Amino acid sequence: MATAAVVLPAWAASPLPRASAPHPRRLHLPIAPSPARGGTSRGCSLAGAGASSRRAPTVRPNAAAEAVVPYVPGSGKYIAPDYLVKKVSAKEVEELVRGERKVPLIVDFYATWCGPCVQMAQDIEMLAVEYEDNALFVKVDTDDEYEFAKDMQVRGLPTLYFFSPDQNKDAIRTEGLIPIDMIRNIIDNEL
Repeated sequence: MATAAVVLPAWAASPLPRASAPHPRRLHLPIAPSPARGGTSRGCSLAGAGASSRRAPTVRPNAAAEAVVPYVPGSGKYIAPDYLVKKVSAKEVEELVRGERKVPLIVDFYATWCGPCVQMAQDIEMLAVEYEDNALFVKVDTDDEYEFAKDMQVRGLPTLYFFSPDQNKDAIRTEGLIPIDMIRNIIDNEL
């Protein structure tokens, strides 16, 4: 190491002078306190985040004019939190198929890990709202009902079965992601 100090010029061996860093200036902007916040600032704070520091919910000025309409089953106007397309078991599907119906039955075989199934589920939910009392939509999780899916010859996902209310007609089967217009066409014209 001693030889390295000899090779370096004298100015390199001395410490570098440090420039004094300017202190960041704080901007003090006048912010009017929000009436909903009780005069507190608009920043986030974890201090005093307990139950005693929670504020009451605020009401928008025009909120009184809006009426809250509860969900009415079969109305098709609002989607219930648990969705309109019900997840059913194999036994329930068999009862629905063998039972007497006045509307077509559409059975969606899906899996939670299947991307096209998730896309198709969104379309089926919209169709359930659109057809509200004119068709019955149900879904079967193939992971939960593996044997039933195998008996129904479900090889690809999503698979839809369309059962007519007329017991003499054969069921229509589709496999894979199909357009929503094709589902409408099958319900309106084929069943």
